[in-house]
Amino acid sequence: MNEEYSQEAQPDPREEKFVVDSGLLSDDQLDGLVDEYCTRYHGLNDTEQPMAERSRVMAAVKRGDLVVWFDPVENTAGLGLRA
Repeated sequence: MNEEYSQEAQPDPREEKFVVDSGLLSDDQLDGLVDEYCTRYHGLNDTEQPMAERSRVMAAVKRGDLVVWFDPVENTAGLGLRA
């Protein structure tokens, strides 16, 4: 058997998500990511006021507890836990 075909395909590292320093984002961009995080993760949990978590989420970003992930395949960004 040919060795080329027996090897598993390796993922393209250019397609993997990576962390973006939140200091590189404008205030408007960061505000949008925080709003999206609040509505996605708190708004779906029967929370009457998901935006009430906004200041806590922003503080978590500033502390580095939440980071900005960029997905180059989808060309999207979002907040999440550090890997």
